[in-house]
Amino acid sequence: MRILAVDYGDARTGLAICDRGELLASPVGVFHSGDREAVMEEIIRQVAEQKVELVVVGNPLNMNGTAGPRSELCHALANDLAEKLPCPVRMWDERSTTVTATQYLNMTDVRGKKRKNTIDAVAATIILESYLAYRKNHPGED
Repeated sequence: MRILAVDYGDARTGLAICDRGELLASPVGVFHSGDREAVMEEIIRQVAEQKVELVVVGNPLNMNGTAGPRSELCHALANDLAEKLPCPVRMWDERSTTVTATQYLNMTDVRGKKRKNTIDAVAATIILESYLAYRKNHPGED
């Protein structure tokens, strides 16, 4: 199944996709816009273009598991996407993905402007890898 992961942000939104066998998550890129409607249009376009069968939106919960304002914005995006897309939309816990993405970029010595243009796509890839691991270890529990 082709799954698209979304790391929704105020100014940039990272996107990642997996192969049909759900083995490899790869960054699609970063969409630079703070306009929610433009972000939705880009996600809808990617779903059609990539023949996506499921969209996973990162849910930035607080470290104690509670939902804050950012989580509410991501839920609203997911709900609106669910109304417009021909495939299901799921929320997925994305706590610490930006920290992990930063660590990956530090290890590969990606700095400055390149880091800013990459970090959200890396975070989306980490969200998708986490979701794929869950699916693999919990078949049928989606």
